[in-house]
Amino acid sequence: MSSATSPFPARIELTGEGLVLRDWTESDLSAMPALFDDPDVAYWTPLASPFDRQAAATRLERDRKLRAEGTTILLAITLDGGAPLGEVMLRRLPDGVELGYAVGPAHRGQGLAVRAVRVMAAYAFEELGVERAVLELEAENAASVAVAERAGFTLLDVPLIEGQEKGRPFVLQTWELTRTS
Repeated sequence: MSSATSPFPARIELTGEGLVLRDWTESDLSAMPALFDDPDVAYWTPLASPFDRQAAATRLERDRKLRAEGTTILLAITLDGGAPLGEVMLRRLPDGVELGYAVGPAHRGQGLAVRAVRVMAAYAFEELGVERAVLELEAENAASVAVAERAGFTLLDVPLIEGQEKGRPFVLQTWELTRTS
């Protein structure tokens, strides 16, 4: 099996930067709407909107399917392995990984996204053996641009990624962190 399709571990728990990134569980379903049913999450991410308990159940099912396929990991951002405060995502690419995140509105401003991205990038470099991690962000998303900069990513001079999500056009910049950054 190539590294691009080899399975991820059935269970993952990553620690570092004062965080515990852990698997989502059924017990998190009731907490997920408070994290993701938010105008900013709805606007800047592909997450379902409105995000209710059914959307949470669908997300958990999708998480498990993508993990089993070996393409994507979705982990809850926590301080101690307990209550979820947000999510961090890792998706395999042919030449590295893409990372993404969403932090619940009540938990923003604590550096959770920056720290979660750094922990997930370290996992990608050390455990998956990739050489680069990317973030794809809209330039107008000032909070995410700040996360990219604070996490040590560099804006690449590459073609923009244009598309449409939830009925609105978007243009994404690519930010990169390499193993040697």
